[in-house]
Amino acid sequence: MQANQFQSMELKSSSKLNALIVDDTVAVRLYLKRILQELGVQQVFEASDGVHAEAIFLQQQPQLVFLDIQLPDVNGQVLLEKFRRRDQHSHIFMISAYSSVDNLKAAVAGGAEAFVVKPFTAERISNLVQPLL
Repeated sequence: MQANQFQSMELKSSSKLNALIVDDTVAVRLYLKRILQELGVQQVFEASDGVHAEAIFLQQQPQLVFLDIQLPDVNGQVLLEKFRRRDQHSHIFMISAYSSVDNLKAAVAGGAEAFVVKPFTAERISNLVQPLL
């Protein structure tokens, strides 16, 4: 990512939203965390698997969730459905390198607000998150 991509994003001050990033790839989590922080999201929690993601989701009640489909211990679709049963108001975005029509349909049917294909840009994330800030 170019530094000017961050500079071109409109920064929000003191967002009251918190976020959870669930992805088993450290680089993806760090990149997405940086984008969210640049947008003004103050608290960004991270999980690399489903067990930790569920614990954080229950404890922190994040308003924003970025959820990978392929995790080492569970399919992200299963987590999406669990999260939706617990909280109908959180904004959940599925992320995946596998952009199949089946994955897209399952994400929408499960209650995801959007399906983000990896690799994604800061602009793509900004377009999803800024209206919520």
